[in-house]
Amino acid sequence: MTKPDWTSYLPIVEVMRGYSRRDLPHDVVAGCILGIVTVPQAIAYAFLAGLPAEAGLYTCLVPTVIYAILGSSRHLIVGPVAVAALMVAATVGEHAEAFSNDYLDITTALCLQVGVILWLLRLFRLGGIVNLLSHPVTTGFVNAAAIIIIISQLAAFTGVASVGSGSAFAQFSALITTWADGANGMAILIGIASLTAIWLTRHRAYRMFRGERQHPISRTGPMFAVILSIALVALFDLDVATVGTVPAGLPSFTWPTFDLELWLAIAPNAALIAVVAYVESYTVGKTLAARRQTRINSHQELIALGAANIGAAMTGAYPVAGSFSRSGVNFAAGGRTPLSGLICAVLVVATLMWFTPLFENLPHAALATIIIVSVFGLIDFSGLRDHWAFYRADVVTHFAALAAVLVFGVAEGLLVGVAISVILFIRRSSQPHIAVVGQLGDTTHFRNVDRFDEVRTWPEVAIVRIDEALYFANVNAIESHLVKVIERKPSANHLLLVCSGINFVDTSGLEMLQRLCLRLERRAVRLHLSELKGPVRDQLRHVSWRDWLTGEVYRTTDEAIDAIV
Repeated sequence: MTKPDWTSYLPIVEVMRGYSRRDLPHDVVAGCILGIVTVPQAIAYAFLAGLPAEAGLYTCLVPTVIYAILGSSRHLIVGPVAVAALMVAATVGEHAEAFSNDYLDITTALCLQVGVILWLLRLFRLGGIVNLLSHPVTTGFVNAAAIIIIISQLAAFTGVASVGSGSAFAQFSALITTWADGANGMAILIGIASLTAIWLTRHRAYRMFRGERQHPISRTGPMFAVILSIALVALFDLDVATVGTVPAGLPSFTWPTFDLELWLAIAPNAALIAVVAYVESYTVGKTLAARRQTRINSHQELIALGAANIGAAMTGAYPVAGSFSRSGVNFAAGGRTPLSGLICAVLVVATLMWFTPLFENLPHAALATIIIVSVFGLIDFSGLRDHWAFYRADVVTHFAALAAVLVFGVAEGLLVGVAISVILFIRRSSQPHIAVVGQLGDTTHFRNVDRFDEVRTWPEVAIVRIDEALYFANVNAIESHLVKVIERKPSANHLLLVCSGINFVDTSGLEMLQRLCLRLERRAVRLHLSELKGPVRDQLRHVSWRDWLTGEVYRTTDEAIDAIV
C-alpha cells in the first residue's frame, strides 16, 4: 500500500499547480458576488444563533480560509448556515442568555467540540456513522428545522417582542397571543419591502438573463433588501428594532473557556451538530462535484470541516458547515477554484474594517425576511406520494422525524428520527424474504417456485434462498421458517440453503445454523450450503464447519443439485 503524498492533505497545492490565468476572472467575479450575498446572510444567521452581528461575520473568515486550503471540493463554501445556527441556539440557550458574553463563551466551546469530534470520526474511520441519518430522517429534520426557523423569525418580522424559546407550537402560540397588541406596523412594512426587493431581484434577473433561474445575480436580493431597509430607517427615522453598533475590526484569537461540567453537558449536542454539519457539507459538495464530473474525498472533508470549526472556535464564531445557498451561488457565478472563497473572505474583512457603521440602522425585520426566504427553499415535500407507493416506511420515518423536532426540539427530535429509522430497519430485516426455489428449465438459474410455474423441483431436496444477513434480530424467525419448510415436505432428506443473498453472519446466526443441523438430523435431513460469498465462507473456515455441518458446502446451486440428486 502506497503512502499518501503530503499534498493529498493540502488539496489547494494541487489546485494552484494547475491554476490558469483564465481561471482568475471567473474566481474574482464569483468571489465578489459571493461576498455580496454572504455579508447580510452572516449577520442574519448570527442573530438566529443568538449571537451579535460581528460573530456572524467572523464565521466567514478563518473557517472559509481553512476550508479553501484543506477542502477537497472546489465549490463548497463553508460558513454560517441556518440549521447549524438553530441547533446552536437550541443547545446553548438553556445555559446562558442570548447575546451575552457567557453565551459566546459556550458557543466557542461547542464549536471546538464539533471540530474535535469531526477529527475523531476521521481518525477512527467512522465517517460511515452519518448513514444513521437516512434520507427520510434528514429531509424530515430539515423540513422541521426550516419551519421552526420561520416561526422564530415571525416575531422580528412583525416587530413583536421575543416570544422566547420552546417548541415550535409554544412559540407560535405566544406569537399569536402577543401579535394583536405588540405588532409594529413599520416593521411589517420593512419586512414586506425587503421581501419585495428579494422577489424582484430574483424574477427580474430571470427575465434579464434569458430564463437562467440559477444566475448568480438573482441571488443578490438580500443585499438590495439590506440597502433598502437601511435607507428607509435612516430617511424616515422609523421606530423599529435595529442591529445597532457593530464593532469594527478583525476578531482576536482566543482559546475557548474550559469548564468540564459544561463541556460534558453540551457534548451530546456537539456530536449531533458535527454529524449534521458533515452530512450537509458532504451532500452539497458531492452534488456540485458531480456537475463537473469530479469527486470529493469524504475523509479529507472530515479533516477540513473539523479544522474550519476549530478555527471558528479560536475567533469568536460558532459551528460552521457547507452552505447550500452560497455554494450554489459560487457554482452559478462561475467559480472554478477555492480562490473564490478566499476573495469572499477578503470582502468580509473589508466590511469588518471599514463598513460596519453602515449596518447600525439595519432593521431586524429585514434580517428576519432574509432568513425566512433562505430557509423556505429548504422545505421539500416533493416525491412523498411516490415514496408512499414505493416504500411507506420511509414516509413514516420522514413525518416522525418532522413531528418529533417540532414537538420535542431539534436535538431530541433528530435522535427520535434516528431511533425510528433504526427500529424500522431492524423490523424489516427481522422478517427477511425467504423463498423456496427450483431450477428454471435446463438453465443454471434457480427461481422462486411461487412466482415461476415452470421451475423444476425434486422430492428429496428442499432448496431455500435467504435474502438477508443472518444476525441476532432475525435468526429465530429464519430457523422457524426453515423447519416449517421441511415439515411441509416430508419426503425431503436434504435442505439446501442458497446463500447468495447472505452478506454477513454473526454469532447468533452461527449458533442458529448449528442448532438447525441438530434439529434436522433428528429428522434424518442433512443441511447443505451453496453460493457462499467470500466473507461468509471465510467466517465459516474459522469455526471448522466440517465438525458440525451435516452436509456439504458447494460453490453453486447447480453443482449441489448434481451431487445430491
